[in-house]
Amino acid sequence: MFYGEYSHSIDRKGRLILPSRFRDIAKESGIDRFFVTRGLDKCLFMFSEEEWKSQEQKFKGMPFTKQEARNFNRLFFSGAVEVIPDRQGRFIIPAYLKDFAAIKRDAVIIGVSNRIEIWDNELWRGFHEASSGTFEKTAENIIGL
Repeated sequence: MFYGEYSHSIDRKGRLILPSRFRDIAKESGIDRFFVTRGLDKCLFMFSEEEWKSQEQKFKGMPFTKQEARNFNRLFFSGAVEVIPDRQGRFIIPAYLKDFAAIKRDAVIIGVSNRIEIWDNELWRGFHEASSGTFEKTAENIIGL
């Protein structure tokens, strides 16, 4: 559903803009609210409300008797915030999430099918450079190309 890579800056009021293509997809799909939380690899995950509920069901099924499951759920859900972009697609990312992802001003917003990831520009560039050289090998190992 969400695809592509877009660069945006956080404005003076602490708002980030959802790329226009993502706003169009959200409008076409009837999505008006998102949930943003701590992601993996030092980025933020952003889910539509429907996808958030789907992820929540998966994680609720994790056994709370396992410490790793408890720790993951604590960090994942305690970091979550509901956001509703304004008419221009702007929304506020709380300081604790910006700190987690080391986002200062410039961010990269990428579509990863069922979720959106928000990265600090420099961290994304580093990840991209480190990972792009192994893309074919990774594909071969994961999907058997």
